[in-house]
Amino acid sequence: MEKELKLDIRCGDVLDEMKKIDDESVDLIVTDPPYNLNKNYGNTHDTLEFVEYLEFSRNWLKEADRVLKPNGTIYVFMGMRYISYIYNILDSELKYHFNSWIVWYYTQGMGKTIGFSPRHDDILMFTKDKKFTFNLDDIRVPQKYYRSVNNMRGANPGNVWEFSHMHYCSKHRLSHPTQKPEGLYERIILASSNEGDTVLDPFVGSGTALRVCQNTGRNCIGIDINPEYISMCKDRLIRPFTGFDSIDERMFRVPNDLNDPNIREQYIRNHVDWFLRNHADAVPEFFKEVRKKYGEKMERDNQLDLLDEIEFGCQKI
Repeated sequence: MEKELKLDIRCGDVLDEMKKIDDESVDLIVTDPPYNLNKNYGNTHDTLEFVEYLEFSRNWLKEADRVLKPNGTIYVFMGMRYISYIYNILDSELKYHFNSWIVWYYTQGMGKTIGFSPRHDDILMFTKDKKFTFNLDDIRVPQKYYRSVNNMRGANPGNVWEFSHMHYCSKHRLSHPTQKPEGLYERIILASSNEGDTVLDPFVGSGTALRVCQNTGRNCIGIDINPEYISMCKDRLIRPFTGFDSIDERMFRVPNDLNDPNIREQYIRNHVDWFLRNHADAVPEFFKEVRKKYGEKMERDNQLDLLDEIEFGCQKI
């Protein structure tokens, strides 16, 4: 019998609520805290003095350290003004192990007329110990070329990630000023936790972490001080799931040089499960790319029925 997931949504001050979580009970922390840039979060404003903000950050990170398991990982989204200070707290004060400085690149964002318009956010990845969970096979991206010496399963996505912003015109956009794409959280959660693990987001906002955990088999604790955002999270979790709201465009990539019919069939059969498992709505686009690149060869090799067979199987799922 499959164990029921625990999606625990808590409304309250982040420090008060984190103190209620047991020591070393969380496998992964992924969060997008306020950047102290004067954003309006409904019942709070992001306007602490410089020293106050650093002390606030230090306090919640100490609680994060207490609740995180010895082999746990933490990912923190942070703006440029404070990211070096957050790095220092994790590295020098809490003695965590630095792993990656991830750049989330997006093509559209705030426009400036004086200076350069920002087109990226940063995510720090630290681990509590040198031994930690990292599921590379769950987050690989398709390669440009098939080579027998390469891993057919795909390549490491690297530390520069391109996902579209949650534009205000998007059907997935909620009334939250800093909603993050689900594709970002999907990659982090798949990489650094396992099914049945517990993920914590101390600044859960619109509920992206909860939604991703719900559909990848993880338990999740989400905390926010704004009751309206808590209601938003609850509403989001009861919506039908047809695929996450964003995807790395490389997931549609069909490798060149799949010239051997047997290898081609093996690859195409596996692609959906490997790269599009949580993106059922994206499968038709992938098959469109397959037909464009290999339609003639597959017709010659009597493989066109293969696409119909796989597409039918995906529709049944």
